[in-house]
Amino acid sequence: MLDGVSLDQLRTFIAAADEGSFSAAGRRLKRAQSVVSQTLANLEGQLGVKLFDRSGRCPVLTDQGRALLADARAVAGNVDLFKARAKNFAGGLEPELSVAVDMMFPPAPFTAAVAAFQQKFPSTLLNFDVESSAVVEPVLAGRCRVGVVGSWAIAPPQLTYEQLLTVRIPIVVSSQHPLAKHRGTIPAAISAKHVFLTHVDQADISQAQRFIPQPARLWRLSHLETKLAFLRAGLGYAGMPLHMIEADLASGALVPIRLEDSPPECYVISMSAIYRTDSPPGPAGRWFIDFLKQEYPPTRPKEKAVTLLPSTAKRRRSSSRRSRPKGKPRGH
Repeated sequence: MLDGVSLDQLRTFIAAADEGSFSAAGRRLKRAQSVVSQTLANLEGQLGVKLFDRSGRCPVLTDQGRALLADARAVAGNVDLFKARAKNFAGGLEPELSVAVDMMFPPAPFTAAVAAFQQKFPSTLLNFDVESSAVVEPVLAGRCRVGVVGSWAIAPPQLTYEQLLTVRIPIVVSSQHPLAKHRGTIPAAISAKHVFLTHVDQADISQAQRFIPQPARLWRLSHLETKLAFLRAGLGYAGMPLHMIEADLASGALVPIRLEDSPPECYVISMSAIYRTDSPPGPAGRWFIDFLKQEYPPTRPKEKAVTLLPSTAKRRRSSSRRSRPKGKPRGH
């Protein structure tokens, strides 16, 4: 009986689990609800396992169903990858490659990759969009074949991630700003009285990677350059990629600050190349990703991506206080 399990049955199982109802799964698969229900009943009969509890208003995965769902995703994903790779081999080089890039990604490695790409693939048209945080959506929708995104982004299961490099994100403020006068950790009650500057929509950030709790006063700006200008003018505090503010830190125009529940030194985010698992990049896109990996490997001394959970930050801060000699504050 198990030999008769089909890929179509597995896809129906995945759709029903994702959508939360057989009718919604039917709409996703463009089938009648009765067909979805019968397909799943046949699958359960072949497996000898009850996948859904149908006693309530909506079907709910059983413990066995939840355990088998991961395997179903893996099988379907591997088949999609197999078919997509075969299609790429048959079709050859892409005539066009569209890339979406998060603006937090350092410009040096990206421009180097673009310059080398033009020499390597002169017949392939390269298009790219630099976005504030909306990189996942165009890749998921198929408008961009490759994306370069930070680890804060919500990660849909349809995408494959390949790590590229890490970016250090200190929280900084103008030396003339009131927060610059505080020594040590700044309590949330004090930082909440000042404007926090951000360039991303909080809805685009995964819950585990929120930089700070939602502040009382928040200004959202569209570009990092505008955000930096506001920082220099003393209009608020913000997290900025270190590669953009090294000169400001060296001159003292900006100073790093330590917020409550923040890591001891600064936040570190991991940047990754992403693409749809069922539509991986062809030869040109694959080369573009590999170039970034080879020229800028993800492993750097003393640079490790962290999960930004408040409890983790508190433990690290407590450990740091116990181990640091008195009278010697930690530098940036």
